[in-house]
Amino acid sequence: MTTEIYLDNSATTPLCAEAIAKMTQVMAETYGNPSSLHKLGLLAEKTVSEAKDQILAALCPPKTGLRPKREQLIFTASGTEANNLAMIGAMTAKARNKGKKFIVGETEHPSVIETAKHLEGLGYRAVYIPSPNGVWDMDAYRAALDRDTVLVCAMLVNNETGAVNDIAAIAKAARAVSPDVLVHCDAVQGFLKVAQSALPYADSVSISGHKIGGPKGVGALYVSDKILKTKSICPIVFGGGQENGLRSGTENVIGIAGFGEAAKVGAAELMKNLASFAELRAYFTKKSAELFGDAVRINEPQSERKAAHIISLTVSGYHSETLLHSLSAYGVYVSSGSACASNTGHSSYVLRSFGLSAAETDSTLRISLGRQNTKEDIDALLLALKESIAKLARIKR
Repeated sequence: MTTEIYLDNSATTPLCAEAIAKMTQVMAETYGNPSSLHKLGLLAEKTVSEAKDQILAALCPPKTGLRPKREQLIFTASGTEANNLAMIGAMTAKARNKGKKFIVGETEHPSVIETAKHLEGLGYRAVYIPSPNGVWDMDAYRAALDRDTVLVCAMLVNNETGAVNDIAAIAKAARAVSPDVLVHCDAVQGFLKVAQSALPYADSVSISGHKIGGPKGVGALYVSDKILKTKSICPIVFGGGQENGLRSGTENVIGIAGFGEAAKVGAAELMKNLASFAELRAYFTKKSAELFGDAVRINEPQSERKAAHIISLTVSGYHSETLLHSLSAYGVYVSSGSACASNTGHSSYVLRSFGLSAAETDSTLRISLGRQNTKEDIDALLLALKESIAKLARIKR
């Protein structure tokens, strides 16, 4: 049987053992509704509260200087929903915002880009900031800022290139123009994957369980105390008023418990994992250059601020989808870009903004590392890629 080498951790991650154990326990023992006032409901509520504490401790370590309250973490069904809540909730929270402006990076995740298009359809104005070589064009951004700007959305780590935005600089520039502006950060790909934090600079931060060894179907939005006090975000899902009135619907207690355990493990292992990502990236870069020379190019962000766990790889002359399926036949699993947009049939707008041509975009793979990966996995990837290129070259002839 072919050994499976999973290198698509930016699409999703395997469940960590601690999350499986916690979810199994909760599944069997904690079946009450967290909103119920009897003993079983209180037990479920306690499970949700404990998970909030675990996630907040991972999201707001002591270096941030923050002491968040549980009501500042809003559980959602995904990172996508968290981004929708942050953006639609902010723009529609106050009547005076109608028709005003928001700013997003043009390489944001589809859950931000599509939400921006939706808001434009409602009459709000959007400005999209280009990201040549992966990082925000700060001159274009500063020129776009004005007193009408209600919201700025900037992701921490780009899901296709690994470029890391300077959230502190983006937030500082925004507040220099308008102290009331809200800064939202999609940290789904950066949470517990990079040393940089979106906090205390961002007013809201979205994260997701299945990107850090937790289950699918559960995400969260952190909101600042300022947002709660000024009611600067309104709900987009209405009902029983759960999650401090910002996200109605019975909480996914099982998924939340797994998310909390994964966050606890990820925070404890952060420095070890970061060192492993950097070591594996350097190893891949060296071996790839030795094997392929200029035929395989790593798309390095034009900044030292890059996430080591995401490697964008252009193999000129070969369709990425063809390479992906060939590697899969060897039991090596990578991606041709964002899993959320891979079924659209369109070339990557992220890579085009980065500076790649249409042909290069169509020849680019994404390798994304996880805590389980080893040098042996990288060796297997390189061998499979070498054999795939050779095989596909023969087919071309």
